Amino acid sequence: MQSTEATTRPIGVDLFAGAGGLSLGFEQAGFDVAAAVEIDPIHCATHEYNFPHSKAICASVVDLSGADIRRIAGLGKADIDVVFGGAPCQGFSLIGKRALDDSRNQLVFHYVRLVRELNPKYFVFENVRGLTLGKHVRFLEELIEALASAGYKVLLPYQVLNAADFGVPQDRKRLFLIGARPDQTLPCYPKTSVLRATVWDAISDLPNADDFVQLENSDATSVRWSTRPAYARRLRCMDSDATDFSYAREFSKDLLTSSLRTIHTDLSKARFLATPPGENEPISRFKKLHPDGLCNTLRAGTDSARGAFTSPRPIHPTLPRVITVREAARLHSYPDWFRFHATKWHGFRQIGNSVPPLLGRAVAAQIMSALGPTPRKPKGSLQLGNASLLNFQMLDASRYFGVARNVIAQRQRSTTSRDVFTRSIEEAYV
Repeated sequence: MQSTEATTRPIGVDLFAGAGGLSLGFEQAGFDVAAAVEIDPIHCATHEYNFPHSKAICASVVDLSGADIRRIAGLGKADIDVVFGGAPCQGFSLIGKRALDDSRNQLVFHYVRLVRELNPKYFVFENVRGLTLGKHVRFLEELIEALASAGYKVLLPYQVLNAADFGVPQDRKRLFLIGARPDQTLPCYPKTSVLRATVWDAISDLPNADDFVQLENSDATSVRWSTRPAYARRLRCMDSDATDFSYAREFSKDLLTSSLRTIHTDLSKARFLATPPGENEPISRFKKLHPDGLCNTLRAGTDSARGAFTSPRPIHPTLPRVITVREAARLHSYPDWFRFHATKWHGFRQIGNSVPPLLGRAVAAQIMSALGPTPRKPKGSLQLGNASLLNFQMLDASRYFGVARNVIAQRQRSTTSRDVFTRSIEEAYV
């Protein structure tokens, strides 16, 4: 830890960490995230920048044992308090075949294995709401059986939680499954928060990126601005948050970050302005955000192996452009000190793939309550990592972490393949 007091905060391990949405939620609830496992070197670099006190392990869970994670993170024989994460799952069984035996679900299988090997007091499994629907329920039932076989009491019924019910200005539903070791008390799933936030609460104060020529080639610029909404003031770290027990970060409140501009055609701008708030622009099908409503679910788009297509980005409520990465981060409940990869594609993908920190905090707070200690905000502050981590190309990131460049499969380009997302996006962006 840098510039912080010695601490005995409960210990968490994040599997499938991405840029760190759940890591931040658990830290805000009072945990120290000792290790974060993430296979993508770009995401791993972003996690290391934002969590300099956590050990970023750039590897696949397939190749790691619980002993490996303990050794790399310096945990020794410490009793881990919680393991959390959302393993991707794609395959579903046919009659007579178990879903967990499907090779496409090996990451879920290894999540269960690592929970068994690390033997934490609690686990939290997070995933898409679709696992609770139709034939997918069978997969979820098999997962629950596997976790029970690993020696855990599972808190049932599982819950689908909407981030909007926990102060996030976004309609985003996710499945959560919580379990405890037999020697621990089962917690509860979190109850709906009384705090509500709108799109305008989140982004109305942010300077317009289109006003800064430097943001055509950089994702950051210095600018002074005022902030009034309580939600935005908390994310800008201007007001205290009684339920945030994370380490303070050293950063400038007058630095607008993650705000690389998107250049649109004049025709697209006219269409964006003509679209009523809350409705979809008819050509691009992008949703124009309503200032008094919620943001639609922010999605990640596809990875490199599946074409590297960008997910449609919402249109700003009042400006003729799509939202910036920083505006998306506000709508996802990330504080302003939290930075993403400098490119829009990676930045939006990191947000779209992550759990909103406020939602993660609500779940983590229930684990903390079951553990018993009263969380405390540490004194002092952390210096963020080297900003070069946010500008890595895949080759740079793979070399930095000592992994193969092709650890994340790259798409095979072809003149006959569809190399653009949609015709409407071609029209919208220059």
